[in-house]
Amino acid sequence: MARILIIDDSKMHATTAARILTNHGHLIKIAPNAEEGLKYAKNDLPDLILMDIVMPGMNGFQATRELQIHPETQHIPVIMVSTKDQDTDMVWGKRQGAQAYVVKPVTEESLMAVVEPLLKKD
Repeated sequence: MARILIIDDSKMHATTAARILTNHGHLIKIAPNAEEGLKYAKNDLPDLILMDIVMPGMNGFQATRELQIHPETQHIPVIMVSTKDQDTDMVWGKRQGAQAYVVKPVTEESLMAVVEPLLKKD
């Protein structure tokens, strides 16, 4: 069982991902924006973060970069989860420090295909 933080301003997308992950035995916390998500990440040190890109205020690229520059959070794997499906977005997400990228809407298969390998690295 892993502790997973979902940072997403869309309740529908966050709830869908949370349901999938909960069904696989994981504990979930949801942050509605990047600023709140960064606070949760620094305080709770989750095992994994699902990061939306397009959010009001700080976007997911900026938040991922922020996680990577801080020693206390740089070890946490980040999976970008976004409707942005261009190759350039995927490359940019990985350049910011994301380990994987999933295009919304997520399915159980697409999400777990990237979550499980990252959790097994521990």
